[in-house]
Amino acid sequence: MMRSLWTAASGMIAQQTNLDTISNNLSNINTTGYKTESVNFKSLLYQTLQGNSYDSTGAPKPVSAQVGLGVRPAAIVSDFSQGALLESNGAFDYAIQGEGFFRIQLDDGSIGYTRNGKLNVSITEDGMALTDMDGHPVLDMNGNAITFEKDIESSKLSVDQYGNFMYPDETGNAQQMGIQISLAYFPNAAGLNRTSDTILKESEASGEPTTYSADQLGSQIVSGYLEGSNVQAVDEMVNMITAQRAYEMNSKAITASDEMLQQANNLRA
Repeated sequence: MMRSLWTAASGMIAQQTNLDTISNNLSNINTTGYKTESVNFKSLLYQTLQGNSYDSTGAPKPVSAQVGLGVRPAAIVSDFSQGALLESNGAFDYAIQGEGFFRIQLDDGSIGYTRNGKLNVSITEDGMALTDMDGHPVLDMNGNAITFEKDIESSKLSVDQYGNFMYPDETGNAQQMGIQISLAYFPNAAGLNRTSDTILKESEASGEPTTYSADQLGSQIVSGYLEGSNVQAVDEMVNMITAQRAYEMNSKAITASDEMLQQANNLRA
């Protein structure tokens, strides 16, 4: 069997993965807090056709004869560069300007991490809790759910640039409530496991998170804004055309190999 058949087939499979990733980026172009992804490739094993070889004088030739056996996707990496801040009308919409992730307590008790600051308040037995749009509590600096007492009017709550919740006193001046939104920082954010709803989860590759306030990270919490996705439509369309052309070239290599095998089978002694 010709090596080119398997080699070109590996190229088609790799480019299909590339196209799947590009399609996912384009479909999430309007998803709050989404980070664009790209595929990294690696070459497969090389087969040595001729190892040590010598010329007519007995001197070794400078180049051996090896043929590659294809390509495979090595990793799908997220780009965590800052997305554009988009003005929003939500009373509890917050964008992170800089590094860090909001910490969300999931249904199974584990902690998820997200850049999606589309938040709201949910009514509880004891008052109100700050949650994401699925009702998962947002955590404070101590790892506790951010809650407010029953007598608090949600319309009067505000947040400063460091994530401190403010509430007016009797004179109408906003005062800190002692409640602060926490941000998580990872040594290798690219190693986070991606799940649904723009929620990321800790992995061995990402390392353990450290909890900071926004000012400790040099970041800011921008109230009244949401961080848009960092997907660039023009770049993704160019990448799509490139992937399509690479897929097409590999398919033509398979066609050429098939025609060569057909000619070999038709030979007569």
